[in-house]
Amino acid sequence: MSDPRPGLLGAVVFLSSAAVLVLEILAARILAPYVGVTLQSFTAIIGTILAAIALGAWAGGKLADRIEPQRLLGPVLVIGGLLSVATPAAVDFLGQWLRGGHPLVIVALATVGFFAPAAVLSMVTPIVAKIALSSIDRTGTVVGSLSALATIGAIFGTFAAGFFLVATFPSRPITWVVGAIAVLMGVSLSLPGARRYAVGGVVLLVLTIAASAAVASPCRVETAYYCAHVRPDPKRPAGRSLILDTLRHGYVDLSDPSHLEIRYIRVMARAAEALRPRIGEAVYLGGGAFTLPAHFQASQGTRATVLELDEALVELVERELGLRRGPWLDVRTGDGRLTMQALPSDSAEVLFGDAFGGLAVPWHLATEEFTREVRRVLRPGGFYIINVVDYPPTRFVRAETATIARVFEHVAVVAPPALLAGQGGGNYVVVASDVPIDTAAIEARMTDGEVAVTGEAVRGFVGASPVLTDAYAPVDQLLGKR
Repeated sequence: MSDPRPGLLGAVVFLSSAAVLVLEILAARILAPYVGVTLQSFTAIIGTILAAIALGAWAGGKLADRIEPQRLLGPVLVIGGLLSVATPAAVDFLGQWLRGGHPLVIVALATVGFFAPAAVLSMVTPIVAKIALSSIDRTGTVVGSLSALATIGAIFGTFAAGFFLVATFPSRPITWVVGAIAVLMGVSLSLPGARRYAVGGVVLLVLTIAASAAVASPCRVETAYYCAHVRPDPKRPAGRSLILDTLRHGYVDLSDPSHLEIRYIRVMARAAEALRPRIGEAVYLGGGAFTLPAHFQASQGTRATVLELDEALVELVERELGLRRGPWLDVRTGDGRLTMQALPSDSAEVLFGDAFGGLAVPWHLATEEFTREVRRVLRPGGFYIINVVDYPPTRFVRAETATIARVFEHVAVVAPPALLAGQGGGNYVVVASDVPIDTAAIEARMTDGEVAVTGEAVRGFVGASPVLTDAYAPVDQLLGKR
């Protein structure tokens, strides 16, 4: 068989490189139900894919020197495509045992799911280079051109997945399409004598897709940011929990918006009610299950502006958790920092902070610069009430409290005494204002034994903790482990 035309070879390199980067972007979503979405998870995914690319490029070159490259190209594409199709099923199967936020767990699950397909597809470029090299005089031109095409394909795959595919389709079908394209390219490029085996690759493709579809996915609803589902409460007929990836992010009683099931939600609500018995305008950074906005609207008629990253999550809450929009509710979707910048100054009496990526507050919502934006939006005498999760040695909550204290004159921390003493971990609620905070009034409303400390006690709690800034905010590294 004559060598494929240069244009076809270039297209193969472009598409195989694009496929690798599509898989890399998808990895964050496919792994999230088991390991969450953190800096560690992104680090593990990027490192795993880079290692796979390196091994694939080396192995592809070695094999191309030992075996006729025309015979290699088709089977490599078929195998890479089949492995791509199997990726979500492998992750869903092994994720039952490999889960949690430990770096070794994340690397292990990323390796199981994505290393093999990325490595095999990365073998394509050196194999194609060997096919295309008709003269040693053209080595630089051929290798340089193919390297450029591979890079452009990788950029295309990144943009296509990040800006369009993940926001439009579930992850699993995307891997099927990526795998199918690779398999079909491999079949078309197989030598005539191997066509019958290549056709067998198509049969395997169909069987692999069927097997992948048969493995139960943990996602009932997959948004661009979360694997989301609503879980009924067996102890409360109207109770519903909102689960995002690995964590419960909210709870709603469909028949009683005054019911606050989750402790930290009760603490935030009771602290706000103690400090401001009547709230006319409130801003909520993070919508979640919309528990607090619904509670204050029902009890006080509070008008709410909710800044929520994920439009699909808002639609889920409307569909399954009984959220009813009306004149009282203004939902603005998009990044919290950007949507906050669009809010008018002095427009809120209370601003609730409850935005999370996994267990961590997104780093750019935890800095001094962002906190100054919060203060701009609050009216004089208003209150910033933020939920912070941390575990021993509680470096993050101390740093976040120090950061808020840099901007607001008065700061209080509300938590069970054991948490304030560094014994165990969980939810802390930090309250800040430019007016004194009545901690006695807050404690009088607490129902779970929380205490509220301010002044010297807060300064002792903070100690020498760093202030987080846009230039330095290692939130994931400061966060303690469960």
